[in-house]
Amino acid sequence: MEKYYLWENPPYISDTNNDFRPSITEYKVNDNKTAVIVCPGGGYGMKADHEGEPIAVMFNEHGINAFVLDYNVYPCNKFAPLSDVQRAVRLVRSMGYEKVATLGFSAGGHLCCTSGTLYNFNAYPKTDEVDELSARPDAFMPCYPVVSFRDELTHMGSRQNLLRDEMNDPVLVSMFSNELNVTKDTPPCFMWITRNDDAVSSRNVMALANALLDKEVYFALHIYPNGCHGLGLAKDRNDVSTWSDLASTFLKNLGW
Repeated sequence: MEKYYLWENPPYISDTNNDFRPSITEYKVNDNKTAVIVCPGGGYGMKADHEGEPIAVMFNEHGINAFVLDYNVYPCNKFAPLSDVQRAVRLVRSMGYEKVATLGFSAGGHLCCTSGTLYNFNAYPKTDEVDELSARPDAFMPCYPVVSFRDELTHMGSRQNLLRDEMNDPVLVSMFSNELNVTKDTPPCFMWITRNDDAVSSRNVMALANALLDKEVYFALHIYPNGCHGLGLAKDRNDVSTWSDLASTFLKNLGW
């Protein structure tokens, strides 16, 4: 494992209560020029350990290189997490990786979705040659994700932590509602959730799937009948735990 800081001088640092420096930790298993960036969940208020390193190790077991992103959470500027994932994609590309996917859980799934729909949005000022590389992931993989910030779909805690006093600003709510921002150039998508998720409505992935379908974007959607929120690898669930094999196969079919 090796840790890389995204910037020497991170943007938006004045908007946090500490000197947090976003980073990626590399879990390399081979010399393939492909990788996955993992974004743990936590409602934009923390990052869940079981949705970070164990996921990277799982991908390694499938022969896929991985990175875990340690990104900004509350209190931070509303554009800081998106800046972190955009910079992470660019930094991994600068290391020679030719295919880069993002994957995230819950609010990390929201961040994963924004990486796939808002990659052309300049979330931070360009600083060096790394920022000349594309921030568009070659695939994005939201897991029991907060896709939308619209009232009828969202997880209000995630929306409040990210947008804070602006959580009801209609422009920002639309901007961070990923199902509204899908285009024909949106990358391929793999997503999964449980039907009766008790924190994030499964209607989130259905809204995203419909948007992808309308734009003829390649995607896979898996909705498991039962299971609570935050399952991670779901090793104690013989049904839900199949998601990791399905996700790895999805990537390998795309050239990972």
